[in-house]
Amino acid sequence: MNSKVNKIMAVVLALSFVTVAQARIKLVALPERAATIIRLDNPQATLIEEERVLTLQQGLNKVDFSWNGVSIDADSIRLQPLDHPMDVNLISVSYPPNEAALVWDIACKGDYVEKVRISYLLSNIDRLITYKAVADKGETKVDLKSYIILRNFSGEDFDKARIMLDYGEAFEQGIDHEETKQLLFLKAPEVPITKVWTFDSAKLPWNPEDLENRNVGIPVSYRIKNETDSGLGEHALWGGKARIYQDDGHESTIILGEDNAILAPVGEKMELYIGDSRDIVVTQKQLRNDQINPIRRTTGNREIIMYDTSEEIEAVIENFKDSPAELTMIQHIEGEWDMERCTLDDKRLTLNEGFKKKDANTIEFEITLPARTDDGPAKQTLTMIFHRRHVRVRNNPQPTLRNVRR
Repeated sequence: MNSKVNKIMAVVLALSFVTVAQARIKLVALPERAATIIRLDNPQATLIEEERVLTLQQGLNKVDFSWNGVSIDADSIRLQPLDHPMDVNLISVSYPPNEAALVWDIACKGDYVEKVRISYLLSNIDRLITYKAVADKGETKVDLKSYIILRNFSGEDFDKARIMLDYGEAFEQGIDHEETKQLLFLKAPEVPITKVWTFDSAKLPWNPEDLENRNVGIPVSYRIKNETDSGLGEHALWGGKARIYQDDGHESTIILGEDNAILAPVGEKMELYIGDSRDIVVTQKQLRNDQINPIRRTTGNREIIMYDTSEEIEAVIENFKDSPAELTMIQHIEGEWDMERCTLDDKRLTLNEGFKKKDANTIEFEITLPARTDDGPAKQTLTMIFHRRHVRVRNNPQPTLRNVRR
């Protein structure tokens, strides 16, 4: 086997015959790998686990391990006896100067042909995750496949190894230095999807009139839920590049777009962006921004240094599609705040019963829009009335609510 790493050489030294000159003797014969596992669970490091068989004799044995030309983290190297763990003991490890090597001192209570496991962190061998999603013509489900692209620039050849992620099927593959392989490891047919539009008030203009009535495209995505009802839900879905296609109804497919999918833990959702749509229009305005409850704490009690606000924002949503649509609205309120009243048309919305907090300054609405009618687009109005607390006056005042009307 032509291997640059793991040059393991065992020599049996009877304790009564050990001398300084014999302190490090290397044998020519190399024990073959019995098994190798490449673990890719952590994107930041690759763990290699391999099994070797060493011939050990009673007394002190010195085993030399060197890795010239291979990017191994020397502090990560571990050795574990497997057959006789109580009778075979690693006493010490030494690192010869100016060498990519170490020497294990192993004490044995008897003569053994011992299977050992050697593990270490190896640099420059990594993986990329990619996805291929093919939607049906009605955009209700996708056939989802995930591939791993394994790249080996570590300096080491692996004739045969068991490659493992934290999910998906493990597979047996060999991979040489400077080789790249693509392997299918996840296949999920007919995964249900929801087509969603996303209006983020921090990214999109509020009022189309400010853009001379030009319609603004709203990002559209396919939403996949990582749950058992979708044929998934056993493991997290790693982030990676996704290509999204659609059946064109003529035994062929068209490409809808590419996206960089983010990690989707079990129970969470993955959204795959497919483009912008002008079928939905959002016109958002700030109707009121009043200062209330001023606090004066300067000399002479003349200057206001802090105040609360009473603010009102209105968003009119129009659906020009002939079918219902799902809209995600993301709103941002900076600082300390509380919602006085929030309504969608005549329906009152509350936290977790109409909207949810993504973080301290971000709230998210999931709104189902009815289809347009013969009279025109379906229209709904979202109104938020809220207070921000303890807003400080600045020497150079800046907008205190992210993305006020543009």
